[in-house]
Amino acid sequence: MPGLLFFPEQNWGNDDFFVKKVKKEFVYSLHHQFASNTNYRKMQELQSDWCSPTRLQTSPIAQFDFPGDRFIPSRSLMDLDQARSLLTNRTRPTRNSNFNDVYRRSLEDKLTLDSDGNPFRMLVFRGSPKSNRKPIRSVDLMRQDEAKELDSSVKNVQPRRLPKGEARVLDAVNIKNDFYSSVMDWGKNSILAVALGSDLFLWNSTNREVHKLLHVDDPTDFPTSVAWSENAKTLAVGYRRSKLQLWDAETSKLVRRFENHKDRIATVAWNGHVLTSGSRDTSIINHDVRAGSIVASRLQAHKEEVCGLKWSEGGNVLASGGNDNILYIWDSSKMNSSRFLFRFREHCAAVKALAWCPYQSEVLASGGGTEDGCIKLWNTKKGTCIKTIETNAQVCGLEWNRHHKEILSAHGYSRSELIKNQLCIWRYPSMANVGNLNRHTSRILHVSQSPDGLTVVSAGGDETLRFWEIFGPPSIDKISPLDGLLSLKTSALR
Repeated sequence: MPGLLFFPEQNWGNDDFFVKKVKKEFVYSLHHQFASNTNYRKMQELQSDWCSPTRLQTSPIAQFDFPGDRFIPSRSLMDLDQARSLLTNRTRPTRNSNFNDVYRRSLEDKLTLDSDGNPFRMLVFRGSPKSNRKPIRSVDLMRQDEAKELDSSVKNVQPRRLPKGEARVLDAVNIKNDFYSSVMDWGKNSILAVALGSDLFLWNSTNREVHKLLHVDDPTDFPTSVAWSENAKTLAVGYRRSKLQLWDAETSKLVRRFENHKDRIATVAWNGHVLTSGSRDTSIINHDVRAGSIVASRLQAHKEEVCGLKWSEGGNVLASGGNDNILYIWDSSKMNSSRFLFRFREHCAAVKALAWCPYQSEVLASGGGTEDGCIKLWNTKKGTCIKTIETNAQVCGLEWNRHHKEILSAHGYSRSELIKNQLCIWRYPSMANVGNLNRHTSRILHVSQSPDGLTVVSAGGDETLRFWEIFGPPSIDKISPLDGLLSLKTSALR
């Protein structure tokens, strides 16, 4: 027989029957192994294994995406998303008695098919012929679809529209037409505090009730600065005759009194339990309201009246502006040393308007007086000026928009009749002008925004408070949603 190995008959001698049997089986196994190897080699010469990488690469009939391997799974051919879903699915199957077993098995077969309609396999070991298979990178496709939707939604966003007029007007009789003072602040309790001459009023924007908090009998003394605490429970009031008071708004009672300044207090600012005040005596004093009338620290750097103070959102940096045209940046941890972080001399008029950017904590906006007329953006970490915008008008106040990347500026005197006494909105960071609102008949003195960041109130020398729905999201409807909600009728604050 070809392919078999024959051995001649041998004399086994005197071996017993068991030894002879073992030897015969050994000889038979050798014959069988030799024959198997010979037949396998002949078959391999006739045709190659269909699953081998060699055939997959050299076959002229079928073309394959990836050669793959018979023993190592190919990740590029596996639907990893579907495999992960099947492996991590912890939902318990619920059986409906209305369905029979045949229907249930048919449904399960349909749900376990891949994108080509073939039975789904978690591990794919070899290449498959090229076909019109759907891509299996589901996550990438989802991200591409989301990017397209985002791009289309951005293109469909309507342009920013400003209101044609104020939403409400209140009379503010006897408000002091003083650029250096700061007599208006809107607290988180939705109560607007504003000083009108010798009186200080509280206006509740929720129920529109007016309450007089205090009255000063001395004709030579009156409030020159007000500021709500962060929890809106305490109102700080600075006076022309240098005293500083803390009032409980709920009980309308005087809580504490400080007399550490020697001249009028033009500006006050809160940082937690620390109350900072700036005065015409050129000093900045930090008061710890928990420790009575003790001065926590005193800063002496300005050469003229301090008219602007603003703490950063994190409370670690203080900005101060003065009538000496200088802007100082202070580190809260180094207040006792009176050493400032930076000193900016680029303004050429008094620096009163200060506002920290809500999107970038290190960015500060400052505005100069009539002779300067500029808005400057500063990087307080690097100590550099980012941008300068020439408004050609006195900058009396600045407010950042928390809903759009914009900043609002309030202006006073100007050499141009077209620019003075108006509100301007600038797009950040390009600082392109979005629009202007000109309804005040005298210079705007103060601006403040509501707790929700949607409404801005401006106080002018024309003795009016004007409320603007200017910071909200853009309206989809052609008709403004504010029409009919707020009365445009002028009403008195008292």
